[in-house]
Amino acid sequence: MRIEVVRILLHFIGAGTLPRPPVYLARAAAAGSEAGGRAALRRSEEAGMGVLDGKVAVVTGGGTGIGRAVSLGLAAAGARVVVNDYGVSVDGRDPSGGPASGVVAEIARGGGRAIACPESVATMAGGKTVVDLALKEFGDLHIVVCCAGILRERMIFNMSEEEWDAVIAVHLKGHFAVLRPATAHMREKKTGSIVTFTSTAGLEGSPGQPNYSAAKEGIVGLTRSVALAMAKYGVRCNAISPTADTRMTQRLPGDRRTAATATPPEAIAPVVAFLASDRAAHITGQVIGVRGDEITVFSHPAPLRTATRANGWTPESLADVWDRALGQDRLRRLDALKIPWPLTSP
Repeated sequence: MRIEVVRILLHFIGAGTLPRPPVYLARAAAAGSEAGGRAALRRSEEAGMGVLDGKVAVVTGGGTGIGRAVSLGLAAAGARVVVNDYGVSVDGRDPSGGPASGVVAEIARGGGRAIACPESVATMAGGKTVVDLALKEFGDLHIVVCCAGILRERMIFNMSEEEWDAVIAVHLKGHFAVLRPATAHMREKKTGSIVTFTSTAGLEGSPGQPNYSAAKEGIVGLTRSVALAMAKYGVRCNAISPTADTRMTQRLPGDRRTAATATPPEAIAPVVAFLASDRAAHITGQVIGVRGDEITVFSHPAPLRTATRANGWTPESLADVWDRALGQDRLRRLDALKIPWPLTSP
């Protein structure tokens, strides 16, 4: 996959477009998680109006990790926020209202407005409840950010149906369950911004996470489909592929965990706030990587090479020309994970 990389400082984004989150990021790194969250919500004299003033946002998975950082960042930029979090463990067990309520309390202490919604978005009823709460409490819905997710790792030959279904339900269906009612509202209003979350595991594969990888790649397809369907209504939809220190990445092995945990989840928030703002009204259908102060725009899949044959193909004729005429687009993770392939020379 061809990649266009743009390296920019998140503070630069903040200075030109997002006046409040950069203050938040700097203080969060220095003062720790909770203190940083409060710092995010302090309005400096220089900040002026926030880029999201007057807007209403829903953030699923908004009580921990990246979702928490996004909830605080959107509130810091002026949005009223529905913080949705089922409050489960990383593998989807033991629900609790604590995470969502905790983030709402942080936002309130900083002078922002938010409400907690401890519903599971793995059901259609749960997704509708989240959207209905935004409309009931705040009267509108302009922004949807889907961060909710769980993990159930297993190799494909060992994975159970329940492990597969649980992860697909929260990640992929969890996006649909919220987007179905949200897009209906945005279609009527003819405005809105949707930010979905994919992953390197979805874009490039992950040998021990077939369920998670399938869900995350499915979210990319959903993002593009929503962008196409909603374009004529003025609604845009983009996906973020994040690298950040969260309870999910803490489970990664060795070097992969070290690379992920070197970047704080707070680094994702300014990018989401920008995409949610009117300054990004022209951006849709994009897959955007965020790792610390590095932002990447991924290319869309496109043909690399094409072969034709006047009289049609046979298995033997394909075998004769495949390597020379078509070759392969090598999986980058084969080399990144030091997986030998091919095992024998062709």
